Amino acid sequence: MVPSEDAAPLLDVDHILADPGVRIVVCCGAGGVGKTTTAAALALRAAERHGRRTVVLTIDPARRLAQSLGLTELDNTPRQVKGLDTDGGGELHAMMLDMKRTFDDVVLQHTDPAKAAEIFANPFYQAMSSTFAGTQEYMAMEKLGQLHARGEWDLIVVDTPPSRSALDFLDAPARLSRFLDGRMLRLLLAPARSGGRSMFSLVTASFGMFSKVVQKVLGAQLLTDLSGFVAALDSMFGGFRQRAEQTYRILQARETAFLLVAAPEPDAVREAAYFAGRLREERMPLAGLVLNRVHRPTVTTPDATESLAAAERLAELGGHEATVDVLRAHAALLQQSAREQQVAASFTEAFPAVPTVSVTAQPADVHDVDGLRTIGAAISRP
Repeated sequence: MVPSEDAAPLLDVDHILADPGVRIVVCCGAGGVGKTTTAAALALRAAERHGRRTVVLTIDPARRLAQSLGLTELDNTPRQVKGLDTDGGGELHAMMLDMKRTFDDVVLQHTDPAKAAEIFANPFYQAMSSTFAGTQEYMAMEKLGQLHARGEWDLIVVDTPPSRSALDFLDAPARLSRFLDGRMLRLLLAPARSGGRSMFSLVTASFGMFSKVVQKVLGAQLLTDLSGFVAALDSMFGGFRQRAEQTYRILQARETAFLLVAAPEPDAVREAAYFAGRLREERMPLAGLVLNRVHRPTVTTPDATESLAAAERLAELGGHEATVDVLRAHAALLQQSAREQQVAASFTEAFPAVPTVSVTAQPADVHDVDGLRTIGAAISRP
């Protein structure tokens, strides 16, 4: 069945948004299921209806969020959304993660200006801060931690990348710790910690074969760049790990609510189920499932088989083209609804205790604040 009062506990989104004990809502799911729109709609509703000072952070590279909120652009700094109903005292701010700028800000915050300039000029840093796989997720954790630590937001709504990348978002602290504690990095750090000798000094009896292999694979210049990068960031590595692990603990805490967003399609629901299992394993608070773009026929009789049979008889008689089209469209809608119910059941049967809410498919794409209000109301009042 499509999630309903009869199939699973009903998700009370307004209760989550109004709860002062909930400070972070993380929206996650597959791509193309309305996740960004859902995050923006929830943030808007929290600000307008519940009077909360809210910021929505997207780490999805799409620009839909800025457009729907009437902003010309989003960047690494929260921008206030104007023209909202703020009689309840709420505010809405929006931002998009800029991973390089976030990395730069961390460097500036934890090193002196001379050391920061040295780091910024390092080719390895320039590549890592802009393009290396995983950097976006590390910096997302940094940015979320920064927003949380500032304490000026009642609620932070996070719009994550499609779910496999969002799993990287969850895994960032552990992966970062493994990187920082890895055997190769310790070997690279050793000469820097022993007096800043060049990486070429690794070609000694103490490192011999290891260094020759590394130079052969990476190249001498890259190895030199990496040496400088490691030496410059040596004092910051512990701080990266500590802050990432702290943010990970925040994501496990009562103040965080994860919302899975899916559409009634096999791949999207499969991704949602996979993510739900991971959240359960990591003991992270899964608040519920938002099932978007559900098709609900307002009339269920005649059923699909009867409608198609009637359409066939009228088509043979001739002269009833409009009625035939209506009957066939009605049958197609009933069949689509039945397929969606079957797909959704695969999640609700696997996770019967997870509260769910289904949102009827909208006649047009959301592209402004009024559209976001409509979506927010649909999620909160199923």
